[in-house]
Amino acid sequence: MKPLKPAEILDVTIETGKAKASGSFGKLFVLGILAGAFIAFAAEGSNMAAFNLLASPDTYGLGKCLAGSIFGTGLMLVVLAGGELFTGNTLIMAAVADKKVTFARMLRNWIIVYAGNMVGSLLIAYMINASGQLDSSAGLLGGMTIKIAAGKCGLSFLKAFVLGIMCNWLVCLAVWLSFGADTMSGKILGIFFPIWLFITSGFEHSVANMYYIPAGIIAKSNELYVTMSGLSAEALAGLNVQNFLIANLLPVTLGNIVGGAGFVALAYFYAYKKA
Repeated sequence: MKPLKPAEILDVTIETGKAKASGSFGKLFVLGILAGAFIAFAAEGSNMAAFNLLASPDTYGLGKCLAGSIFGTGLMLVVLAGGELFTGNTLIMAAVADKKVTFARMLRNWIIVYAGNMVGSLLIAYMINASGQLDSSAGLLGGMTIKIAAGKCGLSFLKAFVLGIMCNWLVCLAVWLSFGADTMSGKILGIFFPIWLFITSGFEHSVANMYYIPAGIIAKSNELYVTMSGLSAEALAGLNVQNFLIANLLPVTLGNIVGGAGFVALAYFYAYKKA
């Protein structure tokens, strides 16, 4: 079997959307938990790989590049091992546009999967803190975990929204390319490069932030990590549950929807079905 052409990928995307929209609550929720955990593993692993580089302005770009090379593993696990990821599921919009799925069924999928992603991400955030992993390099990893989380909570609504658009544009292109590949290695390569680009660029992913920010909030209870973060009292005060949900997760989620549903699903639907 040859790799699919873009118009054929659209057909696969629509059929996949139909299947996802018809999933039972239990199936979607469990697979959502797994996907949230997979993305959280990718997030904590990328932090572990790059935290020393990220700590210095002179090597920050290299740190982002290294983190990006690790992070794609999360989406590979979701696509190849099995999982339901909210950001990727914004592609169901193509099936809605083709009238194969109702808007209500798409929203049902998004809500169930989003909740499952949150549970999986929070589980890993708790386990990483409980494991003592953040003690690495005399607590510098814990400090960087706090600093990354605080930075995300300090974004303006507009910046978080736009960063969310660009993020899921690339994430859904990664999923799109994986649909077009006919081998596991092809799917891995199709996922790797767009995800590497999104992390290196510093864009905002709602499900990844379900790990990054809660991990920082939990780590803030450790005085060593707080000291190693080098943040002011004001910045630390801004790292809280309210800012996680309202200042970051809300605009990033909305941006992710626009990026995936708009710039990938609807754009390709218009190009290959309507134009």
